[in-house]
Amino acid sequence: MPGRDTVYVWFGRTTGGRPEAARRLLRRVGGTLLGRAEAEIRVGRDAAGRPFVRAGDAAELPVSVSHAGDAVVVAARRAGPVGIDVEARRELPAVALARRWYAPAEAAWLAGRPAERRAEAFLLLWTAKEAVGKALGRGLRDGGLGRPMPLPGGPGELLRPVPGPGGLRVGHPRLAGDTAGDPAGGASRTGGPTLFDAAAGRGALLLAVAVDGPVDGVEIITD
Repeated sequence: MPGRDTVYVWFGRTTGGRPEAARRLLRRVGGTLLGRAEAEIRVGRDAAGRPFVRAGDAAELPVSVSHAGDAVVVAARRAGPVGIDVEARRELPAVALARRWYAPAEAAWLAGRPAERRAEAFLLLWTAKEAVGKALGRGLRDGGLGRPMPLPGGPGELLRPVPGPGGLRVGHPRLAGDTAGDPAGGASRTGGPTLFDAAAGRGALLLAVAVDGPVDGVEIITD
């Protein structure tokens, strides 16, 4: 049985436009976790602009939404804010972009990766920054791309602390059955979907989750 402070991640597909696909998935998430009919679920935003779902006078359930291609992803957490970001794996000028946008230590680390791993390493850092910004309720505003992140693929806890004050943690959960190697250079891992420290993906997708403080685990649900 998952603990009370579990992060739930739902994957869905857009079939009639992103906004409606996200609303359908949010209603499903809210109905499942709040134990209510989907028709009762309402979506709102807190004072920081972070979305939540609620049914009647039930407590608000913090959620976060991201899109990539035809995929829509919703993360939900009962005990506090959550942020999620998903990106498609793709080629890009990773070193040049990192030197422009990322902290110097991150840009140097990325430049030291094997050439074939740099684009994916760039996107792992990008998704982490996006997820943390969403958990904070401000996205990438106020220098979010320069906010240092724990480097992917290194030693440490599965959900790693974000450098700086506060209790933020971020990581890249792997979906069950994803046998891709860690693009940051670490060993390939397989197993359940609670691993936060390796490449995540559903096919060609990379996923990052951010929370404030430790959590009991993560549960991935796919359509």
